[in-house]
Amino acid sequence: MTSELSGAATDLSFEQKLANYAALLVRVGVNLQPGGKLHVNAPIEAAELVRLIVRDAWAVGAVAVDVHYGDQRLTRLMYDHAPEAALDYAPAWAIEREMHQIDEGYSFLSIAGSDPDLLARADQERIARRSKVTAQLGRPVAERSMAFEINWSVGAMPVPSWATRVFPDVSTEQATLQLWDAIFAVSRADRPDPVGAWREHTERLARVQQHLNSRRYHAVHIRNAHTDLTVGLADGHLWAGGAWAAQNGIAGVPNLPTDEVFTAPHRERTEGYVRASKPLSARGTLITDIFMRFEGGRVTEATASRGQEVLSALLDTDEGARHLGEVALVEYDSPVAQTGLLFYNTLFDENAASHIALGRAYAFNVEGGTQPGRADQAGANDSLIHIDWMIGTPDTDVDGVYEDGRRESVMRSGKWSF
Repeated sequence: MTSELSGAATDLSFEQKLANYAALLVRVGVNLQPGGKLHVNAPIEAAELVRLIVRDAWAVGAVAVDVHYGDQRLTRLMYDHAPEAALDYAPAWAIEREMHQIDEGYSFLSIAGSDPDLLARADQERIARRSKVTAQLGRPVAERSMAFEINWSVGAMPVPSWATRVFPDVSTEQATLQLWDAIFAVSRADRPDPVGAWREHTERLARVQQHLNSRRYHAVHIRNAHTDLTVGLADGHLWAGGAWAAQNGIAGVPNLPTDEVFTAPHRERTEGYVRASKPLSARGTLITDIFMRFEGGRVTEATASRGQEVLSALLDTDEGARHLGEVALVEYDSPVAQTGLLFYNTLFDENAASHIALGRAYAFNVEGGTQPGRADQAGANDSLIHIDWMIGTPDTDVDGVYEDGRRESVMRSGKWSF
């Protein structure tokens, strides 16, 4: 097997790779243009990376850069000590700034980095209550972002608590460096020409999505040793992946890394059972061994060996939380999978395996989906949540199923078969 990680520039210094990564987030992720505006959300530990991002944004020709830092430990303090009234307090002005920035055409760049077990043993009822309030408050921004009115992208910063979860047998300093090395590798920041490497990669993903869009399947049938799931697809569904253009015509890459090609399921047409191939980190808790059964598109059974309370709370968020909003196909030997790591972070782990998502569908995964009511008419799901979890394995086979029942191979043993 030829590794897509081969050819990496191992002689680059850490500083060079970090600068490359910052430049990729600006020039490939949101694809900031001269005269553009950038809003950055990041954990306080990411200050060094953010400074490089801001420097590159100015170099590109940005006219405005806004940075917002967050502290994950403040979230834990709220759940442990805040009065009940604080959980329900969500002032309207808290979202107005981002709504105005969308109106002005800002690009949004988020840096992920948190402790996967941050909220373990916290009161899950309080977490679910607060999560629903904040999701309702942020819904207008989420809807406009998921319709790609503006460019947005997500990168990562290996905070120590996350790094030591991925590499528990070394010092915190060594774990952080090893996690950086893994991020640089799967994001191609360690290549001599990282932007060129991303251009080649997104062109390959574009060929895959073009093939799938030409087939107009009615459903995809996913099978492996622990899964037998038929996912009906939304009417007029569109496969997406890699780079694509926002409504402003500027093409960016929403996730760095990304190896998925994905589309919108029909909310009423999923049947069968499925077991997760990797743990899911959600609401600060690790959920393991997820098993679900679907009937008529709805989750009728859901269990986990750990994190059952969190899983149940997610499913109870609203009616749409029990239906699928995404089905994504990823080859089993993607660059993230080749690391052999469990990242405990969906940004990475979803690119190691095919996956599905509970909750809201992306409007752009339906023809004309950004027009009012169109995605709903096509059968795309709506919810306050969008939770990806991994189901792909090296023995995964996928068939495309036409409306008349004809089938053809899409994946065999976790690899594209067309």
